[in-house]
Amino acid sequence: MSGHSKWSSIKHKKGAADAKRGKVFTKLIKEITVAARMGGSGDPDTNPRLRTAIVAAKSENMPKDNIERAIKKGTGELEGVNYEENTYEGYGPGGAAVFLESLTDNKNRAVADIRHIFSKCGGNMGENGCVAWMFDKKGCIVVERTVTDEDTLMEVALEAGAEDVREDDTNFEVITAPEDFEAVKAAIDAKEIAYLDAEVTMLPQTTTDLKGKEADQMIRLMDMLDDCDDVQKVYTNADIPEDLI
Repeated sequence: MSGHSKWSSIKHKKGAADAKRGKVFTKLIKEITVAARMGGSGDPDTNPRLRTAIVAAKSENMPKDNIERAIKKGTGELEGVNYEENTYEGYGPGGAAVFLESLTDNKNRAVADIRHIFSKCGGNMGENGCVAWMFDKKGCIVVERTVTDEDTLMEVALEAGAEDVREDDTNFEVITAPEDFEAVKAAIDAKEIAYLDAEVTMLPQTTTDLKGKEADQMIRLMDMLDDCDDVQKVYTNADIPEDLI
């Protein structure tokens, strides 16, 4: 398993189980609330972050009422929790870089829980900036190779402003600058090309190969961080053979 597309595939497959536990909805509601508050508007037409959050929520079949309540909590029309945004960094098994984004109403609890997870899975938290430089903020749209051919996807994506189209054994990755993400995604939507995942994310510049026990520990670390209520998104440069999943 290597790169963003493989992590996206795993996340997609386990998404149904997460939704049953309410994890996906909880994280999406937090993001919508914060996007509405930080963006200064509850109108997705003038608030790009909110617009992206609503698209993500709809892709998970979140009811419209849930979305509207989250927006109103963010704009102050309804009473809501005040979430604080933070990023944390560290090293997983084998020295793999881990970068995560947090939304929490209790920073002390979040830090303690995240540090415990790192320690439990053979990693350790680091200082701010220790691994952030290893990642680039990019738009990334993951398309399964069975859905379309490379030439078609490349033509649509590059014409809309994408930087690159990458591939591995199972997926294509359409890479964009963050500001071009929505335009490229809209072009792909217009051609009715289905995708596994579409988001502005943090892509690693290089990867760290993991095998055996270290690979198992890394998968456990990612799962536990992803399941943590105070963690919104987790990124890593770990490269794990697919047959170990």
